[in-house]
Amino acid sequence: MISLRKEENVTYELSNLYKSYGYSYYKMSNFEEYDLYAKNRNFLESSRIITFNDLNGKLMALKPDVTLSIIKNTKDDEKMKKIYYTEHVYRVPHNGDGFKEIMQTGLECIGDIDTYSIGEVISLAAQSLAAISDRYILDISHLGITMGVIRSLDDEVQEKLLGKISEKNAHGIRRVCERYEVPDETRDLLLNLISVYEPLDTGLERIREINLPDESRKAAEELKELAGILEAWGIKDRIYIDFSIVNDMDYYNGIFFKGFIDGIADGILSGGQYDNLMDRMGKKNGAVGFAVYLDQLEELDGPLMGFDADVLIKYDENSDMNTVISTARKYTKAGNTVRVQQDGDIYCQKVLFVDGMEVKEIG
Repeated sequence: MISLRKEENVTYELSNLYKSYGYSYYKMSNFEEYDLYAKNRNFLESSRIITFNDLNGKLMALKPDVTLSIIKNTKDDEKMKKIYYTEHVYRVPHNGDGFKEIMQTGLECIGDIDTYSIGEVISLAAQSLAAISDRYILDISHLGITMGVIRSLDDEVQEKLLGKISEKNAHGIRRVCERYEVPDETRDLLLNLISVYEPLDTGLERIREINLPDESRKAAEELKELAGILEAWGIKDRIYIDFSIVNDMDYYNGIFFKGFIDGIADGILSGGQYDNLMDRMGKKNGAVGFAVYLDQLEELDGPLMGFDADVLIKYDENSDMNTVISTARKYTKAGNTVRVQQDGDIYCQKVLFVDGMEVKEIG
C-alpha cells in the first residue's frame, strides 16, 4: 500500500514539473451544481454521483470530475490558458464499489491549440509517468483516423463498433458489420487498424500501407507532424500507436492517449483533445489536457521514484542533540528535505548517524 507521504512526493514532483513549463495552479470548489454533470454523464468515468441540497434547496454534487469544472469557470477569450491542479474527486474507484475520495492531478491547455501545444502536453504526460516509474508506456491514437472510416455509418452502428474497437474484438467487429450490413471495405479497414500496436515510427509506416479514406489520411498526416514534435522532446521511443484507444466522439476529437505503468493493471493517465466538449459547453476555444489517477498507485509494489526525504538523520541515547539539530538545519538550509528519527528506515538518498558529536554517513 502506498503511503500518504509517497503520494505527496508524486504530487509535489508533478506540480514542480508543470510550473516549470509555465502552468499556473488552479484551485476549485469541491462541488458544483448537479446539472453540470447530469448534462455530461457520458464524459464521466462513472455515472454515479454524490448529490445533496444546499440551504437554498439547489441540487449540488460533489465533483466526480475536474475538467468540466475548469471549462465552466474559465473565461472564453483569446488568451492561452495553461493551468494545473491537484484535487480530490468523488467517484467509484477502479475495480471497486462504493464511493471514494480520490486524489487526481493533471493539467489543461485551453486556447488556440496547435501541434506544439499538443506535443507539449503529451511530453508532460510522459514526464509525469517517468516521475512515478521508469517502466512506462504512452499509447496514442488519432480519433480522426477511426472516425474517417466509420463516419458514413449510423450513430448506433458507430457506437457499437467503437465499443468493439476499444476491446480489440475482431470477432465482435465482424458480427456488428454483418448485422448492420456494413461494407466489407469498412470492416477490413477497422480490422487492419485494431491490429496496429507499434512504436510511433513503425506504426506510422503501417498506417501508410492501409488504403484509408481522405479524412483518415488527413488525420494520419497530423499524427505524423506530431511525431516530429515528440522526437524533439526525446520521448518518441516511449510512445506506441494503438487505435483501440478511443473515447466518446461527442466530447473528444483529434489526439487521444493513455499512460500505463508496469505493475498497474489499468491506465494511470488519460488525456487528449476535447474541442467537442468545449463546443457543447458553449466555448469557442480548443483544449487539450490529461489527468493522473493517483488512486492507482495503491497497486504498485515497492518504492516509487521520489523519496520520503532526501536525508535521514538517525541518533541514539549517546548522540549529542546539538549536533543532531545543527546537522538537520545544515541540510534543510541547503534545500534538502530531512527526517530525524532514532530507528527505522525510509526511502531516501542519504542516511547519517550522529555518533556522540560525530556525524557519520552510513547509507
